Amino acid sequence: MKKFKENIAHVLFFVAAIVSICAVALICVFLFMNGIPAMQEIGFLNFLGGTKWAPTNTAPSFGIFPMIIGSIYITAGAILFGVPIGIFAAVFMARFCPKRIYKPLKSAVDLLAGIPSVVYGFFGLMVLVPLIRQASTALGDATGWKWAYSNGSSILTASLLLAIMILPTIIGVSESAIRAVPDSYYEGALALGATHERSVFFTVLPAAKSGITAGVILGVGRAIGETMAVIMIAGNQPRLTANFFKGIRTLTANIVVEMGYAEGLHREALIATGVVLFVFILIINLLFSLIKRRSEA
Repeated sequence: MKKFKENIAHVLFFVAAIVSICAVALICVFLFMNGIPAMQEIGFLNFLGGTKWAPTNTAPSFGIFPMIIGSIYITAGAILFGVPIGIFAAVFMARFCPKRIYKPLKSAVDLLAGIPSVVYGFFGLMVLVPLIRQASTALGDATGWKWAYSNGSSILTASLLLAIMILPTIIGVSESAIRAVPDSYYEGALALGATHERSVFFTVLPAAKSGITAGVILGVGRAIGETMAVIMIAGNQPRLTANFFKGIRTLTANIVVEMGYAEGLHREALIATGVVLFVFILIINLLFSLIKRRSEA
């Protein structure tokens, strides 16, 4: 009977794995079968490198380069603000946090993970946007820089909000990775004369870098794929700009905003945008994997 139960469990796990693989394969087939023909009709260079998105004009243009750059800007900003805070918070919770405040702090982090994206978007719209508007106006008045003036819906605002949204993912995975490091590493560092802080940051943290990298990858994946909150506060303007006080549009926002009324080549171009987003996420995961392998070598 025990052997029979083990065989049943193996079959169930195998079926679950096959279903997961098939789901990913079907998504890939759907995207590429519908997206690649649209890229060919528009022209790969015109689609990927075009700077004008005007699908409803009499002479339609389907250039998604501004949205690619916008996605990169916002994701990079989220990484810049969110990753250091998330890792340091995980270190604090795993090795420095007093027991009396650990449970409330852990509950708060878990609560952040359960808040819907639209609620984050409302928070950004009602809190972050006015703050950035006031800060940019004060900066412009003090320095005379015209580029500093902003209505608040900007790259900076979206980056700050996404940084908050990816914190629970990074903190949760990183904390688990740090706690998984054997205590002998920490105790050995102490025995060699290292302080508590040096033992944590120079012994425990490097030993947990694999799990921390996984947490960062998951956080970046959420930042790239986030849609609703970004639509509400990023400005939704398909343009090229290097000014982080100005609004932009991301790949995900471009799909959601226009898919409801798109048809024909316009609809296929939006599906092709999904292909680009899919490849974009795949490239980032591969880059993180290469970095992880080099660091372990």
